[in-house]
Amino acid sequence: MERETVKSSNLASIGYDEENNILEIEFNHGGIYQYSNVPYYVYEELMNASSYGTYFSANIRNNKKFTTEKIK
Repeated sequence: MERETVKSSNLASIGYDEENNILEIEFNHGGIYQYSNVPYYVYEELMNASSYGTYFSANIRNNKKFTTEKIK
């Protein structure tokens, strides 16, 4: 999956697979995680947020609707 580099103190890059509703996030510490069942609007809101890290923490990180898998 292609990810877009972002300027954030916590996140390095963000990608989204619209066909499978998978959000992929690379963290500055080097880990890469995939979040399944993420609606496209959540990805859009994340990419348009004034703070990627704040939006991620508030809406994605501990959201029980999304399955999380560490891929690296």
